[in-house]
Order: sequence, then structure tokens, then C-alpha cells
Amino acid sequence: MPQYAILIYAKAHTDEAEVIPGAREAHDRHFEDMVQAGVLVAAFALQPALDTATSIRGDVVTDGPFIDAKEVVAGFAIIDAPDLDAALEIARANPATWQGGGVEVRPVEGAFIARRPTTA
Repeated sequence: MPQYAILIYAKAHTDEAEVIPGAREAHDRHFEDMVQAGVLVAAFALQPALDTATSIRGDVVTDGPFIDAKEVVAGFAIIDAPDLDAALEIARANPATWQGGGVEVRPVEGAFIARRPTTA
């Protein structure tokens, strides 16, 4: 089945007053819904870009995100979907679409998942 990446965008900087109550829980429910539907392959939330990102351009290493933007990638998910329309329907349910951010859906061209030893 084809796979699609859902890139989740959020405001680059959010003050405490701007945090939507229940926002994290809404994302948790959305991802649990994708697990229950059997479409979620992997999902990752990223720490805030302004606080933790480091960018490399050629030989120059700088603190901060790659570009100065109003929105940054806050996380991403890989899903199984039969076609783009189905992937868009799944992505539309992402809470970022009503929390001041948005999502971008792109077909996955290839993938590699490293095998890691499990820890007890």
C-alpha cells in the first residue's frame, strides 16, 4: 500500500497565553484513532525548533531552525493509505488544522528503517 508523510506545522513561537487547552490530548486522540484504524506506520513529535534546532549549511553550524519562519515542522507521521484522497482525509483530522497550524501531505518515495536491538 502506498505511504504518505504528514508534516505537521505549528507556530514557531507560542506564548503560554496562546496554548489551546487540551491541544496535546487532541493530538494523542488523533494518533490513537490512526492506530485503531490500522493506518499509522510511525509518528514523531519534535521539540520546539527555536529552543532546540541546530542548522548546518555547508561548513556553518548555527543555533535555530534552518529558516526564519512563522511556522515550523512540529512533528510528522507516516501513514498507509490507498491513494492521496484517502491520505488527505486522514490528514484533515489532524488537530493542527484547527489549532493555528496546518499539515502537508506528501507521498513517500522510499524508506529505510534501521533495525535496533531491543532492550529489556
